[in-house]
Amino acid sequence: MGGEPDNRQALACAATMKLKWSNQAVADVARLHDFLAKVNPNVAARTVQTLTVAPLQLLDRPQSGRQLDQYLPREVRRIIIGNYEMRYELADSTVYILRIWHTREER
Repeated sequence: MGGEPDNRQALACAATMKLKWSNQAVADVARLHDFLAKVNPNVAARTVQTLTVAPLQLLDRPQSGRQLDQYLPREVRRIIIGNYEMRYELADSTVYILRIWHTREER
Protein backbone atom coordinates (compact mmCIF):
# COMPACT_ATOMS: atom_id res chain seq x y z
CA MET A 1 0.00 0.00 0.00
CA GLY A 2 2.96 2.32 0.56
CA GLY A 3 3.39 4.70 -2.39
CA GLU A 4 1.71 2.54 -5.02
CA PRO A 5 -0.91 4.32 -7.14
CA ASP A 6 -4.48 3.13 -6.88
CA ASN A 7 -5.63 2.20 -10.40
CA ARG A 8 -9.15 1.26 -9.34
CA GLN A 9 -10.46 4.78 -10.00
CA ALA A 10 -8.90 4.88 -13.49
CA LEU A 11 -10.30 1.44 -14.30
CA ALA A 12 -13.75 2.44 -13.07
CA CYS A 13 -13.60 5.58 -15.22
CA ALA A 14 -12.67 3.61 -18.35
CA ALA A 15 -15.37 1.05 -17.68
CA THR A 16 -18.08 3.68 -17.42
CA MET A 17 -17.06 6.10 -20.21
CA LYS A 18 -18.93 5.98 -23.52
CA LEU A 19 -17.85 7.28 -26.92
CA LYS A 20 -20.29 9.00 -29.28
CA TRP A 21 -19.67 10.64 -32.64
CA SER A 22 -21.53 13.75 -33.79
CA ASN A 23 -22.99 13.75 -37.29
CA GLN A 24 -20.50 16.50 -38.16
CA ALA A 25 -17.53 14.37 -37.06
CA VAL A 26 -18.74 11.41 -39.13
CA ALA A 27 -19.14 13.75 -42.11
CA ASP A 28 -15.63 15.11 -41.49
CA VAL A 29 -14.14 11.62 -41.68
CA ALA A 30 -16.06 10.90 -44.89
CA ARG A 31 -14.90 14.22 -46.39
CA LEU A 32 -11.27 13.53 -45.50
CA HIS A 33 -11.52 10.02 -46.93
CA ASP A 34 -13.00 11.27 -50.20
CA PHE A 35 -10.30 13.92 -50.54
CA LEU A 36 -7.46 11.44 -49.91
CA ALA A 37 -8.96 8.60 -51.97
CA LYS A 38 -8.61 10.66 -55.15
CA VAL A 39 -4.84 10.61 -54.69
CA ASN A 40 -4.21 7.36 -52.83
CA PRO A 41 -7.00 4.98 -51.71
CA ASN A 42 -4.65 3.07 -49.38
CA VAL A 43 -3.66 6.24 -47.54
CA ALA A 44 -7.33 7.22 -47.31
CA ALA A 45 -8.24 3.87 -45.73
CA ARG A 46 -5.33 4.01 -43.25
CA THR A 47 -6.20 7.58 -42.28
CA VAL A 48 -9.83 6.68 -41.60
CA GLN A 49 -8.68 3.67 -39.55
CA THR A 50 -6.35 5.86 -37.49
CA LEU A 51 -8.94 8.57 -36.93
CA THR A 52 -11.63 6.14 -35.84
CA VAL A 53 -9.43 4.14 -33.47
CA ALA A 54 -7.59 7.08 -31.86
CA PRO A 55 -10.54 8.31 -29.74
CA LEU A 56 -10.62 4.98 -27.90
CA GLN A 57 -7.66 6.22 -25.85
CA LEU A 58 -9.95 8.92 -24.48
CA LEU A 59 -12.05 6.30 -22.71
CA ASP A 60 -9.07 5.62 -20.44
CA ARG A 61 -7.81 9.20 -20.24
CA PRO A 62 -10.65 11.54 -21.18
CA GLN A 63 -8.88 14.66 -19.95
CA SER A 64 -5.67 13.99 -21.87
CA GLY A 65 -6.49 16.55 -24.56
CA ARG A 66 -5.82 20.26 -24.17
CA GLN A 67 -8.87 22.14 -22.89
CA LEU A 68 -10.13 24.92 -25.16
CA ASP A 69 -11.08 27.82 -22.92
CA GLN A 70 -13.18 29.57 -25.58
CA TYR A 71 -15.88 26.92 -25.00
CA LEU A 72 -16.13 27.33 -21.22
CA PRO A 73 -18.19 26.34 -19.26
CA ARG A 74 -18.40 23.33 -21.61
CA GLU A 75 -15.45 20.97 -21.38
CA VAL A 76 -14.28 20.92 -25.00
CA ARG A 77 -10.79 19.58 -25.63
CA ARG A 78 -8.56 18.74 -28.57
CA ILE A 79 -6.05 16.10 -29.46
CA ILE A 80 -3.69 15.97 -32.41
CA ILE A 81 -3.56 12.70 -34.35
CA GLY A 82 -0.76 12.92 -36.88
CA ASN A 83 -1.73 15.86 -39.08
CA TYR A 84 -5.33 15.98 -37.85
CA GLU A 85 -7.04 17.85 -35.05
CA MET A 86 -9.90 16.18 -33.23
CA ARG A 87 -12.16 18.20 -30.95
CA TYR A 88 -14.25 16.46 -28.36
CA GLU A 89 -16.47 17.30 -25.45
CA LEU A 90 -16.73 15.62 -22.07
CA ALA A 91 -20.23 15.55 -20.65
CA ASP A 92 -21.20 13.27 -17.79
CA SER A 93 -19.65 9.90 -18.63
CA THR A 94 -19.54 10.42 -22.40
CA VAL A 95 -16.82 11.53 -24.79
CA TYR A 96 -18.49 13.25 -27.76
CA ILE A 97 -16.32 13.51 -30.87
CA LEU A 98 -17.33 16.88 -32.32
CA ARG A 99 -15.14 17.70 -35.34
CA ILE A 100 -12.02 16.50 -37.18
CA TRP A 101 -9.91 18.29 -39.78
CA HIS A 102 -6.43 18.43 -41.24
CA THR A 103 -4.27 20.95 -39.40
CA ARG A 104 -3.50 22.73 -42.68
CA GLU A 105 -7.17 23.36 -43.42
CA GLU A 106 -8.42 26.88 -42.82
CA ARG A 107 -10.88 27.06 -39.95
